[in-house]
Amino acid sequence: MGVWQRAFELADLTALGAATLPGHVGIEFTARGNDSLTARMPVDARTHQPFGRLHGGASVVLSETVASVAATMALPEGKVAVGLEINANHIRPAMSGHVHATATAEAIGRTTQVWTVRIVDDAGKLVCLSRITLAVIEAG
Repeated sequence: MGVWQRAFELADLTALGAATLPGHVGIEFTARGNDSLTARMPVDARTHQPFGRLHGGASVVLSETVASVAATMALPEGKVAVGLEINANHIRPAMSGHVHATATAEAIGRTTQVWTVRIVDDAGKLVCLSRITLAVIEAG
């Protein structure tokens, strides 16, 4: 069970964002561990910058999406996690294929959580390293 306080299916997490920004850029959840959650995003016209590389902002969208969903699944029903601060170090470009983001819990507190997100390309090479601090708030 690890950090998870809610039962969830990966397909349901993907469907959660289908009509919002995550759905528009093609984010889908692909794996879970005891204290981690992984999602992937296509590197295509939706996520490129004008020079044909993955846009840094798209990496941040992926990071915040996977971490905030993971953080929320680590909370009891009635609570959600929302971003307070995020940083991203863009290490290498991605031109095509998919990038895969794994959010890992660093600290899970009563009012805040901290997650690290590693984004790799299809070959497993590090594209971006991100850390996000999230606030725990009431749902609704």
